[in-house]
Amino acid sequence: MIEKYLKKTQFSDYEDFKNNFELIIPEHFNFAYDVVDEWAAKEPDKLALLWTNDLGECRHYTFADIKRYTDQTASWFQSLGIGRGDMVMAILKRRAEFWFTIIALHKIGAVTIPATHLLTKKDIVYRNNAASIKAIVAVGDDIITKHINDALPDSPTIKHLISVGPVIPEGWKDFHEGIRTAKPFKRPGFQTNNDDPLIVSFTSGTTGDPKMVILDSIYPLGHIQTACFWHNLHEKSLHLTIADTGWLKAVWGKLYGQWLAGAAVFVYDHEKFVPADILKMIEKYKVTSLCAPPTIFRFLIREDLSNYDLSHLEWCTIAGEALNPEVYNQFYKQTGIKLHEGYGQSETTVTVLTSPWIEPKPGSMGLPSPQYDVDLMTPDGRSAEVGEHGQIVIRTTKGYPVGLFKGYYRNEELTKEAYHDGVYYTGDLAWRDEDGYFWFVGRADDVIKSSGYRIGPFEVESALMTHPAVVECAITAVPDEIRGQVVKATVILSKEYKDKAGDDLVKELQNHVKKVTAPYKYPRIIEFVDELPKTISGKIRRVEIRDKDSQKKL
Repeated sequence: MIEKYLKKTQFSDYEDFKNNFELIIPEHFNFAYDVVDEWAAKEPDKLALLWTNDLGECRHYTFADIKRYTDQTASWFQSLGIGRGDMVMAILKRRAEFWFTIIALHKIGAVTIPATHLLTKKDIVYRNNAASIKAIVAVGDDIITKHINDALPDSPTIKHLISVGPVIPEGWKDFHEGIRTAKPFKRPGFQTNNDDPLIVSFTSGTTGDPKMVILDSIYPLGHIQTACFWHNLHEKSLHLTIADTGWLKAVWGKLYGQWLAGAAVFVYDHEKFVPADILKMIEKYKVTSLCAPPTIFRFLIREDLSNYDLSHLEWCTIAGEALNPEVYNQFYKQTGIKLHEGYGQSETTVTVLTSPWIEPKPGSMGLPSPQYDVDLMTPDGRSAEVGEHGQIVIRTTKGYPVGLFKGYYRNEELTKEAYHDGVYYTGDLAWRDEDGYFWFVGRADDVIKSSGYRIGPFEVESALMTHPAVVECAITAVPDEIRGQVVKATVILSKEYKDKAGDDLVKELQNHVKKVTAPYKYPRIIEFVDELPKTISGKIRRVEIRDKDSQKKL
């Protein structure tokens, strides 16, 4: 399949990859017809999706199955008056109906808004009105449907509420009954334009209201690189990305690139994350490729991995937050598998990556993607020197790259703030070493300036994470009359150290940081807590910690 969309599919090394990677973009591309239905016609019995859950149920869906279900779903949506340009929110956890829904919406030209089941009434009202959402397709359980029903009086654009079960609340439509009785699907009479909106994603943002990222119809082609040259997939791969379908990480790792590569997607639908259960699934179903955020790998390495047969696991990738080298080292020690880190945002596909041809450096994001013109820019607008901090930017003066967002929906001011003069500003800081590898520093707003030094939160967090007492931590700045700012660590302790919280442990952790990294970076203030403030996507809200600290001083 990728032969249709790449001028060259095999590369000898990173230099070859960097110089010769080039996408072929059709005049009118629609992932549903040009990939899903194409596979169904070419190899109808080819496995597309292997779905299982924590109740022991298991279903295998071929591409022929996916075409049939998505045709039925698309036809039923059409009968409800859902069509081109309509906004449909999908709150489907890891249910198989997510794949039926999103592909069906692609077929009829509607726009998918993935959303997490963790949304409250307030979150749902905001999204419904911000995007003028017409329909919601959701898992039918008491919590999710209650929040949606509570939001309904304040959501005038909503016309349809659709439940995939197990409960079909009063006033809701039954998804399965709807598609069962649907008429044969007739493809709409329009062609998809490449700049048609495909997905609107609400970013979780560590400050302010979520932004609405617009991704266009050729966005899926941007994930060829994600799947083929980062996940390192092939047609016999069975790939597991651990992510809820409410986040864009799901389409990064559970849909577009994987099916373009001809790989099968593995889905484990579970209510509670249990590391041992994940490992059992990898063993039982012979998963060959795994992608997860560092937090997941932190839990996995605490298990005795020798108890599981992971011999079919060929490749592991890591993204979602910066990787602490200790996690890399421990996983490699126990499995012999090197974690290949990647970096991207909701606004992009993978932007910096550890591709198959380069040796991973623990803690480094890797080298820039040839899909983008990536650079590190200093505040005065020049390219950062080796070792110098700069903001990760994507230049578009040579052409607008496939995979880069089209702006923030209904917010031209915010779009111009992030993207202007042919440059997209990610807001993330990094530095590059003498080999060109990028190393994450932190969000531009999170960098600490103490006694003339610039200190990135991640480097201090990485140092702290190598101490056995620390399960999780957040580094922030506290105003200081003498130094301008000092480093503060907010720490969650492991069970073994909880009863040792006190001045002695503070000193031990401070001395540990001084040994692991430059002494001036050590946290002068350490606070022990039971939990850290986070967004609904799990990102630490350092701004909330800073705000609480400033209120204490008042």
